[in-house]
Amino acid sequence: MRNPNSQSVAAWPRNINLYFAAYLCVVALIFVRTLSHLVAFASHYEYGSHIPLIPFVTAYLIFVRRKTIFSNVQHSFRTGGALLFLGIASFWMSHGHLFSLSENGVLAWATASIVLICIAGFVICYGSGTSRRALFPLLFLFLMVPIPTFVVEKVIFLLREGSTAITMGIFQIFNVPAVRNGFAISVPGVTIEIAEECSGIRSTLALLITCLLASYLFLGSNIRRIILLFLVVPMAVVKNGIRIATLTLLSIYVDPGFLYGRLHHDGGIVFFLLALLLLAPILWLLRASERSRHPTPFPSVDRGKLDRKVPGVPAGMANRLRS
Repeated sequence: MRNPNSQSVAAWPRNINLYFAAYLCVVALIFVRTLSHLVAFASHYEYGSHIPLIPFVTAYLIFVRRKTIFSNVQHSFRTGGALLFLGIASFWMSHGHLFSLSENGVLAWATASIVLICIAGFVICYGSGTSRRALFPLLFLFLMVPIPTFVVEKVIFLLREGSTAITMGIFQIFNVPAVRNGFAISVPGVTIEIAEECSGIRSTLALLITCLLASYLFLGSNIRRIILLFLVVPMAVVKNGIRIATLTLLSIYVDPGFLYGRLHHDGGIVFFLLALLLLAPILWLLRASERSRHPTPFPSVDRGKLDRKVPGVPAGMANRLRS
């Protein structure tokens, strides 16, 4: 049954992509001030450095599955218009001083409103059905929203707490005498402190984004996707604890400069790859469990072919095979 609020793409201008691109340009011009603040935020805070990459990742995800996503394009003014109205109203409220928000909170709310306005344009141009097929890439855009300060503070505290516990556990495994005092650990010759800068918040976000993409591209079951995402924080904590313990042990037994050298400041990618190596077998097992629950069926037999006469085969054999 045809949706009365939608129109076939045949009656819609063929250069629909140009219309959507023009829509995005208009949105960027109207909200250029907020977007410039967002870029400044991303360059100033380490937990916002991923923000400029999110639109390009979304565009790539839509591109690689474009045949499925755009298989039946129908514009939808009613649904898209409703989302557009909500986005504009939300943006106005974010700057309306109706709530006592920090500057970071206002920017987060305004950014979420702009993302909703962009999604509304997608729905208007390509329709509700297309938007449902592109739901994950479109929702992925909300990763552009800056994380509120109070959330970041709680996450950093948990990461520091977990990293300190993992580091102490590694020292106990290697029989390294260590005394913990809050987030400070004293070992022979040096005292280290797991500061906020050492919490691993940036690599944790990168690991979360990577697992989100992996779950979307390689897993088909929502429960398995959730399992993979739940493992992000534990793996990030383990990775950070290994990083801190490794640098400390190297400074004790090899060279004290390891606590201040390039491995400390620029070696995050090495331990990030370690976390990916720890998660890779889990992803493989989750994907293998999906295959085992949905095995490839045996090819069906064309029963019409059984009626054909084959030299050397009795005529009644086909009937017995069919039964």
